[in-house]
Amino acid sequence: MQELKDRIVKEGKVLPGNIIKVDGFLNHRVDTGLMERIADEFGRHFNMDGITVILTAEASGIALASIVAQRFQKPMIFAKKAKSDNIEGGLYQSDIFSYTYKKKVTLLVSKEWLHAEDKVLIVDDFMANGEAVRGLCDIVEAAGAELVGIGCAVEKGFQGGGDRLREAGVNLHSLAVIESAKPGNIVFREN
Repeated sequence: MQELKDRIVKEGKVLPGNIIKVDGFLNHRVDTGLMERIADEFGRHFNMDGITVILTAEASGIALASIVAQRFQKPMIFAKKAKSDNIEGGLYQSDIFSYTYKKKVTLLVSKEWLHAEDKVLIVDDFMANGEAVRGLCDIVEAAGAELVGIGCAVEKGFQGGGDRLREAGVNLHSLAVIESAKPGNIVFREN
């Protein structure tokens, strides 16, 4: 998606440790118009009629997943990173290592909201090493639901998480795959 790539080049920052900061439009301050156009791109790639639920992880994926869910009139579930007292019944859970927070995190989804008959599209704003998405895939599998695919706005291709998912047969569609990143020089993977 050229518009997204242009915004990454214009407004993104490469920080030490290969951290790519896109929080001015994607995951802290949110450009909702851009999010709607990203949702439309996902709609061109995935058969949204067959999807029953959009799934993401807390917290930065929620904005994009909500707009995708609203655009295609689907419910959205986000995996929580902490158990709260208001979750009843059983939980699906997956332990991941958070690249952002540099620690182990447990993703949790109530069994009340995800079922074997669901057809799930995972949506995420940004994929580094793919751990959060892998954890969401584990939760979909534990529920016995069908993973239709994964829509990711930005993927750090040089970390290999997306490639591992594709090699495993997952239908992963990322709109901007960054092949390398240095201050002032972000290179995208060709489609």
